[in-house]
Amino acid sequence: MRSRFPESRFSESRSPESRASESGSSGKARGTQTGGVGRGPAAEGAGPRRERAFLVGMETRRRSRNPAGSRSQNGPLTAAAQAARDTSTVIAAAKAPAIPEFSAEESLAELRSLAVSAGAEIAGEFLQHRDRPDAATLVGRGKLEEIAGAIASVSADLLLFDHDLTASQQRNIEKLVNTRVIDRTQLILDIFAKHARTREGQLQVELAQLEYMLPRLGGRGIEMSQLGGGIGTRGPGETQLETDRRKIHLRIRHVKEQIENVRRVRAQQRARRESLQVATIALVGYTNAGKSTLFNALTRAAVLESPRMFATLDPTIRSVSLPSRRQALLSDTVGFIRNLPHTLVSAFRATLEEVQRASLVLQVSDASSPLSAEQDAQVDKVLKELEADGKPRLRVMNKIDLLPPKHRESLRDDASRVHVSAAKGIGMSTLLDRIDEMLSEDPLSRVRLRVPQKEGKMLALLEARSRIYSREYKDGLVELEAEAPESVVRKVREWVVE
Repeated sequence: MRSRFPESRFSESRSPESRASESGSSGKARGTQTGGVGRGPAAEGAGPRRERAFLVGMETRRRSRNPAGSRSQNGPLTAAAQAARDTSTVIAAAKAPAIPEFSAEESLAELRSLAVSAGAEIAGEFLQHRDRPDAATLVGRGKLEEIAGAIASVSADLLLFDHDLTASQQRNIEKLVNTRVIDRTQLILDIFAKHARTREGQLQVELAQLEYMLPRLGGRGIEMSQLGGGIGTRGPGETQLETDRRKIHLRIRHVKEQIENVRRVRAQQRARRESLQVATIALVGYTNAGKSTLFNALTRAAVLESPRMFATLDPTIRSVSLPSRRQALLSDTVGFIRNLPHTLVSAFRATLEEVQRASLVLQVSDASSPLSAEQDAQVDKVLKELEADGKPRLRVMNKIDLLPPKHRESLRDDASRVHVSAAKGIGMSTLLDRIDEMLSEDPLSRVRLRVPQKEGKMLALLEARSRIYSREYKDGLVELEAEAPESVVRKVREWVVE
């Protein structure tokens, strides 16, 4: 598993510990650390570090209960009992919803993409097959000894697990492999911290990191107690662990208050938009499905487009013109991923409320990905958690330019699905037409108007925001027959001819 690596490093985003200590309300759970994934900022002037990482995945083998020919506790099953058991199994399988799932190899490949997005160089991968996870080490002590040897052979810096680890599992594994251990959730949080640019995004990431870190404070006990001085003050005092927890709780409360202010401002902005009857369209989808590229293609914005996962994190809202000349607001939200940490969903609720209040949800999928069905199932799961699964939804199958020509020619749009290539501009007009049909806000009406020629501002508004079917000039008036949104008709109501 040895390989050569160019210089690389993980993000040096500030950890919650370092931010909290700067504000006077931080825990010291992990001590002073240098830059790297799951760590605090690197020392000033320090050169880039080479981060080599091993990936670890695990597949749990599913064993059937008493297969045909097996014995029960009271002896071999009779033919009638075995038939009844088989029938009940078939009925249960028929009732269970067929939700596509990632295989262990596919999940490990996704972890590899996450690690590369964080800036890692992959030194090797391990996939463990077990009947059940080991309570102490997840993958078993024997496997960890094998991994420890591989880590020592290439001087790897990091061990990334494709599973969530408990605090005790993480400590046990670190003792055995003698290197830093990071689970899937911590890696995702680090990538989010790296890409958060706005104050709102940074606050939400910090809250998720603090809530993740709080139950993992450990390894400190009575020996680190803070003793008082004088009569009546002698005793164990407050342990360092208790101090850390208290400070982190204080910081969490402070961050939540700031996020609540963000939610209040967003609610005010949303109320102003809704008072204008402007429809809001939310882009959702699996990370790296091409949402930002589609957003730019529809709005001519300049949002960062990158093949790396979670490259764009901060929400962006832009206006988009529809074929009917109506205006709508398009919102680009954070990408979803399999097993998206619950702390992130909770922390980003202020941002994801745009999905809950949207008039229409555009669910973007990567049509070229063999895992498209599995990814869509994960997006559906998150939308259900956000209570947005009942919203009107249009599925946008993106990246069709990457499909073989014969496959691309066989694709057919329908009432709930449109096939496009945002990068090549294929299918954009069809998508806009379908969006226009599905929106009910700011309805269209056909009107006759007589507008004085001196009202140049109103005539320009009608020219830009309505479809004009006829135009005639008489006695200083412009007689028009036009189809215009309700928001435009209200502004020219005094010149409408009944």
